[in-house]
Amino acid sequence: MGKADKVSVNDDKSLKPKKLLGIRHVQVVLLFFGMLLAFAMRVNISMAIVAMTDKDSKTSFNWSMQTQSVILSSFFWGYIILQIPAGELAGKFGGSILVTAVIVGNSAVSLLVPLAAYYGGWQALCACRVLQGLTQGFLYPSMHSLIGKWVPLEEKSSLGTLVYGGAQLGTALQLLVSGYIADYWGWPAIFYVNGALGAIWTAVYVTFGADSPQSSRMISAEEKLYIQTSLKQVGVQKKPQTPWRAICTSLPFIALIITHCGQNWGFWTLMTEMPSYMKQILGVDIKSNGAMSALPYLSMYLLSFPFGFISDYVLKKKLLSISACRKVSNSIGLWGPAVSLVGLSYVPAGNIKLAVALLTLVVGLNAGHYTGFMIVHIDMAPNFAGTLMGITNFFANIISIVSPLIAGLILEDETDPSQWRQVFYLSSAVYIGANLFFVIFGSCELQPWNTPKENPEKETQKRIEKVV
Repeated sequence: MGKADKVSVNDDKSLKPKKLLGIRHVQVVLLFFGMLLAFAMRVNISMAIVAMTDKDSKTSFNWSMQTQSVILSSFFWGYIILQIPAGELAGKFGGSILVTAVIVGNSAVSLLVPLAAYYGGWQALCACRVLQGLTQGFLYPSMHSLIGKWVPLEEKSSLGTLVYGGAQLGTALQLLVSGYIADYWGWPAIFYVNGALGAIWTAVYVTFGADSPQSSRMISAEEKLYIQTSLKQVGVQKKPQTPWRAICTSLPFIALIITHCGQNWGFWTLMTEMPSYMKQILGVDIKSNGAMSALPYLSMYLLSFPFGFISDYVLKKKLLSISACRKVSNSIGLWGPAVSLVGLSYVPAGNIKLAVALLTLVVGLNAGHYTGFMIVHIDMAPNFAGTLMGITNFFANIISIVSPLIAGLILEDETDPSQWRQVFYLSSAVYIGANLFFVIFGSCELQPWNTPKENPEKETQKRIEKVV
């Protein structure tokens, strides 16, 4: 043990470094930008496809709404494959290697997308999206693993929300600038810009990123001890064997899967279909389309901060139990959008301001899920947070494949407001049902299977040795 490890750890507060910012904050900022870029590359097709199929353009592709829905969902065909293995791999090899692989892989494929579309048609474009989804399968399990190692418990809601808030800012910025990029330089430039930014992030992260406080070359002994003490990880840590049976038969964990699935249904229905809704129903041009489509996700990003800090404050003051706190946040995050979607479905055609206001409310309130189910994996079993995220994300992203396809089937005529109303009603119902199940059966308390008991034979041997 090092000198710092010999310090008494009875008083966690006394161990907190005097400096306001430390290496843990550097890691959080790097992961924030990694999440931002990953989601920018995940959603760029939602805006690009509007320009790619613009009938007023001489170089547009004549793809039906059903073909476009297949393209929009193809990312998730690859995305779901590595979810569960990714959680185990993050625990074995560390999250930093896998996060780097996510950005490198997505950046390389982004640069190839325009060539694939021109010379291989929508089939080749789908293949590129599948490859991007495949590499992004490592994203959330790796992020959960890294947050679990770097972020002290008392900072988990705020710093964890900051990292995952990068997803919404990346989404907002991508939607905001894509229309302008496509208008001035053509839609291929959207993918070239993403690829170049990904290369820059990779160079910075390889230089300054680290898998854990133990492996960081820059962290002080004081800050390292503070983090390890808070997470009860002082000394050499060995990852226990994954208790698969206990996990799969845990009702609170099943509730977590269901609420994650409900979140993905509503979120990705809106994500993939919103630009088309803005153009076909509201009659908004591509530049305004991007700006207006970005507003809801910008509001979600901004609202994630008060959710994070309020959650940390409530838990610190013990105003609510951890389960109650997470369930309140999750209910705001899912039931709030459900109610707003019903209102959105009755907005008169052409009433742009009201429609955008309601869309902003729908997506903005959804920020509650960041301090709701999103960090419950870490609450329930920090030893297996990456694995749990891999499992829930696997099932949730099957839903991410299905929801755009269902929307495509409903939208036989994308200019018919009544068909869009059916899409919104369905998403609202899924939001309500999924969160209700979580509120009734979910739990955010530390689960007994987080620290699996040793083999009975080993326990018996230990008792014998003690007696002897």
